[in-house]
Amino acid sequence: MPQNKMLRLAIPPLVIGAGIAVFMLLQANKPAPEKREDGPRPITVFVEPTVSDLVTLEVSTEGEVRSRVSIDLVAEVSGRVVSVSNEFTEGGSVNPGETLISIEDIDYRLALSRAEAQVASARVAVELALADADVARKQLLGTKNPSDLALKKPQVAEAQAALKAADADLQQARVSLERTRVSLPFQGRITKTYVDLGQYVAAGTPLGQAFATDRVEVRLPITYDQLAALGVPIGYVAAAGEGLAVEFTARVAGREQVWHGELLRLDASIDSTTRTLYAIAEVRDPYGENRSEFGMPLAVGLYVDATIRGRAIDHAVRIPRDALRAGNMVFILNGDGQLEIRTVRVTHSSPDYAVISDGLEAQEQVIISNIRNPIPGMLLQAGTSSDASPDTKPDTSSIAETGSAENGRG
Repeated sequence: MPQNKMLRLAIPPLVIGAGIAVFMLLQANKPAPEKREDGPRPITVFVEPTVSDLVTLEVSTEGEVRSRVSIDLVAEVSGRVVSVSNEFTEGGSVNPGETLISIEDIDYRLALSRAEAQVASARVAVELALADADVARKQLLGTKNPSDLALKKPQVAEAQAALKAADADLQQARVSLERTRVSLPFQGRITKTYVDLGQYVAAGTPLGQAFATDRVEVRLPITYDQLAALGVPIGYVAAAGEGLAVEFTARVAGREQVWHGELLRLDASIDSTTRTLYAIAEVRDPYGENRSEFGMPLAVGLYVDATIRGRAIDHAVRIPRDALRAGNMVFILNGDGQLEIRTVRVTHSSPDYAVISDGLEAQEQVIISNIRNPIPGMLLQAGTSSDASPDTKPDTSSIAETGSAENGRG
């Protein structure tokens, strides 16, 4: 019995010792791990080559379309409204000289008849006065130094003055009769109406409002930096037909509408509140020939984006706007496949591109992708959209913020 007990106690240590020996034997005979000499993998990025070319600078701004001519229609004579044109309504289209409102004219026709009769009577009085003067002159032919009164000269002058007054009254009667027909002197649209058929109006009563449709204007704010891109001075006035080209865009009726106009002038003073300068652009015949390609007129009151074509720069280095980083920095993929970070001098920046005056050469590869934790000298490679990871795709939000900050410097 004692021997069996000792055997049971010795077996576990023997088993454990044998397991350890087997493990050590296996460890001693296992193959050595294969060593790899690969370096860090390059990051795939989007690149675009810089372009040296003739660049026309563009200024982006915005403004509200307003009518060049806007008037209040006011009654010039008193009377009852006896007829109203079908176009005398909000939005109505009116031709020059077209009668919109007719005011009862019977009183003015009678006044015209009386004025015509007074002119006829005054002409007869002049003839009689001239005849009397001729008789008096003959009767006093031998009299030395006859007076003007004896020669009937004052009577002739009085008759002639009465004729002029009668002529003036006749002209006034004709004008008053014409004023019973209310019309516009230009092609236009009605915006508001205040009277209707049968209503009595007095001279000076507002009848409605209208604006001309032959041309419209857009007042555009311009910053100091944008003024440099335009290449024109404060107070600039364009010669006829030589204004800077302007393209207006707005999304109307579910489509991007485009209209074309020209910059006419710049204000001669700077707004003391906003510290900006305002420019006036014009579009001719916005309701006719200069509608958009989809037939949409450039309507008064519409808020539009405007792109003004400014001065041209020859041999300018242009890069995509996405390549310009905060602080005017540019990431470059050099010939060694490494990242270079440069600070450049920006001549002009728009939503689509930036013009660089110093810091870049033509045909350099600028990076338009977003790089997380960029370090100069890190390995990069140019790739397609399928090669790039989400972290290397362009970060448009940061680019937009940078552009907004730069545009606000003016």
